[in-house]
Amino acid sequence: MRSRFGALRSAGVAFILLWSLVPIYWALKTSFQTEADARATPVNYLPTNPTLQNYRTLLTGDGDIPGQIRRSALNIVVECGAATVVTVALATLAAYAFARMQFRGRQILFYSVLATMAFPAYTTLIPLYRIMSSFGLVNTYTGIVLVYVSGFLPLATWILHNYFASLPTSIEEAGLVDGARRLQVLWYLLLPLARPGIVSTALITFLFAWAQFLFPLVLSSDLSTQPLTVVIAALQGRHVVPSTLLNAAGVLAIAVPAVLALAFNRHIVNGLLAGSTK
Repeated sequence: MRSRFGALRSAGVAFILLWSLVPIYWALKTSFQTEADARATPVNYLPTNPTLQNYRTLLTGDGDIPGQIRRSALNIVVECGAATVVTVALATLAAYAFARMQFRGRQILFYSVLATMAFPAYTTLIPLYRIMSSFGLVNTYTGIVLVYVSGFLPLATWILHNYFASLPTSIEEAGLVDGARRLQVLWYLLLPLARPGIVSTALITFLFAWAQFLFPLVLSSDLSTQPLTVVIAALQGRHVVPSTLLNAAGVLAIAVPAVLALAFNRHIVNGLLAGSTK
């Protein structure tokens, strides 16, 4: 029975890996081919004449399509970076207040913030668009960043709250006795200890922001603020765009979160677990 269960589990893991990795491999393989090789029959499962021309075209080439890709890449970096900085800053202050300070309605307010994570984010899409439109924030970095922050802030607050709550109160009490103010205690004493939790929160927020599609699709209708994920999807329907160029752009789009996840995997896991084990 155990051997049968083990075989079924291995088969399930293999199926999930194939389902997830084959499209990525195919996009990577196509990005190293010319358009003629990519459309050749029978299909080549390995690039016969690999080339970096598609990546050179995207990064340094002239033309409308490479220019759109580069502009959208800048957009996604600015939007994700700004959303991460604002979210982590606000979540740090909110988490510290909920974990350390005593005030009326603290528990109710904290659980109300967490309850917002139970609602599907897309149910707020139309109200958010109308709000942003009324304030003239459609097609602006500010509008997209504010929407990202509103969506990621509850999760970031919850992660950092658990971490601050796990830190020993004696350090904070010693600082207050010595005459330090609350913000000084937070900045000089607690933030250095909470660095793993802050780093993990920043990484998770950045990865979530990078993966967004529907919200920036609705809130940005021109290239001035459209991120890379939206522009690639928009270009895919155009017959004049080579599929090899689109696959190269797709590989670049997934390379950033993939490298971050692989390089900082230990920091993400340690940061998430530290609040429950300290």
